[in-house]
Amino acid sequence: MQFTITAVVVSYNREALLQECLDGIAAQTRPVDRVVVVDNASTDHALAVARAHPLIADATPSAAMVVELPRNVGGAGGFCAGMAEALAMMEEHSHDTSDDSPSYHYIWLMDDDTVPTPTALEELLEAVDCCIDANHALPAVLGSKAVWVDGREHLMNKPRERTWIRKGVRHLPDAGTPDEPAYQVRSLSFVSCLINAGAVLHQHKLPRSAYFLWNDDYEFTTALLRHGIGYYVPSSQVVHKTRVFGSSDADPGKRFYNEVRNKLWLLRFSRDNFSAAELVEFLLKTVRRWVLTWMRAKDRALIEDCLRRGWHDGIRTNPMSNADVFRDVPNVAKAITAVEG
Repeated sequence: MQFTITAVVVSYNREALLQECLDGIAAQTRPVDRVVVVDNASTDHALAVARAHPLIADATPSAAMVVELPRNVGGAGGFCAGMAEALAMMEEHSHDTSDDSPSYHYIWLMDDDTVPTPTALEELLEAVDCCIDANHALPAVLGSKAVWVDGREHLMNKPRERTWIRKGVRHLPDAGTPDEPAYQVRSLSFVSCLINAGAVLHQHKLPRSAYFLWNDDYEFTTALLRHGIGYYVPSSQVVHKTRVFGSSDADPGKRFYNEVRNKLWLLRFSRDNFSAAELVEFLLKTVRRWVLTWMRAKDRALIEDCLRRGWHDGIRTNPMSNADVFRDVPNVAKAITAVEG
């Protein structure tokens, strides 16, 4: 099976980590075919690092791109712009090869604090082949195992097994590791997330830039996996170099505002991502998460303020469209419109 892989990296003010991330991509045993780096208006030297890296500097214009944004649109906006530009590159250069055999396009997403181990992409693509053999279908989304700098698994990036399997096998014994086979999931984070470009184009959907941060990956991948197949692949590993080790239950501080607002937006505008049973499960888990966040918070007054403001904005406001978010960046807006229509 032939694949074309475009790596998309979103960067903001982490020049040293961006260097490590790009070095990790360059060291893959299965090289990527194209690279898109989205700079979120960094004020350090991240933009210069991206432009000078051999992945960019030594590549042809059809194989590499640096998207320089005039302002910080968050991880959500960065991934939206990066995916749109990656799909535009794919379309523009889809006929460059003389090989007539079919090639399947995937987009490999990660933040600049993600450093893939050398076999990370190779293991994901082996899982694609295993999925095809087991299910006679391409996976819509695959995710890597994220570990911290000391080797502990980053539980904030570990998805739960899918509760209700609608199609395909639950586990892929030939993917993953003997102790941790790849398993079906209902959502994945954007920390080394391999996304089927065809599934994106079929749904005419990109991540919601208005989310800025938090739940943008959840909203996007649950849409793709409503009827698609996705797996978590523990044999594909990346190092997620967050400042501190934490889990999904870690105290979010002021970012709890985005958690509340975005979850309410998700309920209002993306409920079609879920079946009725899944929607009930989502609601129960959300309530449990918010209660635990309040109970474990160091500053409960801050959490309560974020809850009030997030509730107000989640109910009273609507998320701006992707095209409107990038209205002042015409090339990105054009690429977004080409996907979303």
